[in-house]
Amino acid sequence: MTLHFAQTAFSQLLLSGTLVHEGSFEEIQKSYGIQFHPQIVMIVSIDRYPDLIIGKPFLWRMEIGKHVVEGVSEAIPVPFAWIWVAEGVLAVLLEVQLEQKQRDDYWRMTEEIARKIQKCVARRGASVSIGIGSYQDNPYLLHYSYEEAIESMNDRFFQGNQLIFRYEKKAHNKQWQDALSAQERTELLARVRIGDDDGVCDLLKAHLEKMAEAYQKDVDIFKSEVVDLVMTITRIVLESGRDASTILSENTRFIQDLYKTIRYDKFVLKVCEHCKRLTQQVQGLHVSKVSPVIQKAVRYILDNHQRRISLGEVAQYCCLSVYHFSHLFKREIGESFIDYLNRIRVKKSLFYLENPDFSVQQTAQLVGFDDPNYFSRTFKKYMDITPTKYRKAKLC
Repeated sequence: MTLHFAQTAFSQLLLSGTLVHEGSFEEIQKSYGIQFHPQIVMIVSIDRYPDLIIGKPFLWRMEIGKHVVEGVSEAIPVPFAWIWVAEGVLAVLLEVQLEQKQRDDYWRMTEEIARKIQKCVARRGASVSIGIGSYQDNPYLLHYSYEEAIESMNDRFFQGNQLIFRYEKKAHNKQWQDALSAQERTELLARVRIGDDDGVCDLLKAHLEKMAEAYQKDVDIFKSEVVDLVMTITRIVLESGRDASTILSENTRFIQDLYKTIRYDKFVLKVCEHCKRLTQQVQGLHVSKVSPVIQKAVRYILDNHQRRISLGEVAQYCCLSVYHFSHLFKREIGESFIDYLNRIRVKKSLFYLENPDFSVQQTAQLVGFDDPNYFSRTFKKYMDITPTKYRKAKLC
């Protein structure tokens, strides 16, 4: 067995915590022909690696990995071993014997090593961020240093590239308030119900930024709350009668991928794209198969339904005469312009009526009706019940 493969196998036992099942540390050292005794684990992660590999050949991946290892080897002045724990992610195990009186200098010393690694790797054309775990003199506990080094890099999610992180235990006893107001959350879910995919994306971008600030950029809390929001959107889509098995299986894969996402901008993009696909399923096949000009009209209605809009305004937007637009819209959508507009508004109003924070009058205004009485008559036309009775039935 060559020295490199022996160190790789030896490192794997230490990082996984399975060394305890194989024998004493001294016996394992002897069996692998290694005198190495690491106490620290650093995680060296190639910045923006998922973006960098797009369109690159396999040989390029090998080369950038080689450059990182060469930079690490040049920079570290103490005995060490390395092992790739994921594509683009290198675990480095360092032997740094510290006397008790030197422990206070631990972070300063390890950060100096990390900075030198970054400089040496940068000279070879790569950028890395580094997470540093705690000092563990007991080899059977070294896997804690590894886990801490990985966890420390959670903060990279919001902060960017070529950074150094050290593990600090976080207090999770904070009492978080909901980052979104009742109206913000209700408006988002109501837009899902009416199939307004672009509107959902626009709101999500603003809401995720607000949530990040409200949770003080606590990555774990932020991701958990976003996943909860995605699941709520999924529930709305399922209630519209879409295929549950397909949607839920796609959701499972999406959420697994989302938790692995290490950059905020990529995270937001993935959430918006996924929720847009979900919302599009609510639109219905009749909308997706209409002509481009009617799709344009539907988009305009969804974007402007909260204010007073007329048939003539939408026809002019589509560069058609009122007569031609009116007949074309009804033929392709299956109902008149005003019926479609009012049905969208009524469908959206259901979410507000089911929320005790909004009165019937407020609901009418929020969905585009200036006159609450007209809203009530229109609501009853489509739902066979008044808004007040619907609200009481849902809130009882």
